[in-house]
Amino acid sequence: MTTKEIFEKLKEKFGDDIIRLDESVKDPFVVVNPQKWLEIAKYLHDDPDLYFDFLMSIAGVDYPDENLIRVVYHLWSYKHRHMLVVKVELNRENPVVDSIDSIWANANWLERETYDLFGVVFKGSRNLKRLLMPEDWEGHPMRKDYEEPKEYHGISTERENPVYLFHLVKPPEEE
Repeated sequence: MTTKEIFEKLKEKFGDDIIRLDESVKDPFVVVNPQKWLEIAKYLHDDPDLYFDFLMSIAGVDYPDENLIRVVYHLWSYKHRHMLVVKVELNRENPVVDSIDSIWANANWLERETYDLFGVVFKGSRNLKRLLMPEDWEGHPMRKDYEEPKEYHGISTERENPVYLFHLVKPPEEE
């Protein structure tokens, strides 16, 4: 199935909760209502015509000017050999969406990474805790307005640019 055909099937089933289709980009995508995402995801997984049995990835994208964080899901069906990109748009101040780790078990690690780096809370997750940063780290480093602290538990977080270590480029103060 094409993305447009999948969109039409979803629109027929879920109506206005399937917000829009964007075919103007290399990877066409569907935007869905975040409050209905778990139900839509279950349908995408279970419907015999769709059967998206593999969650390829989850990524967060920060849009501070729009006050949004978009969570992007890439789904694949081995049976039907088709792919779908789904996006949910969340308010940046309180980015919360249902976890899909009950549908695709590998979602847990991907959701943890998105939580850790962007602050998206995946409601109902089996194990939502930081994955890359220490448990007591403050903030979410992939947000565009994130300011890295100067130190963490007395350890400096500032380091020299590795390009300077190989003497490929001189540091600005030496030019």
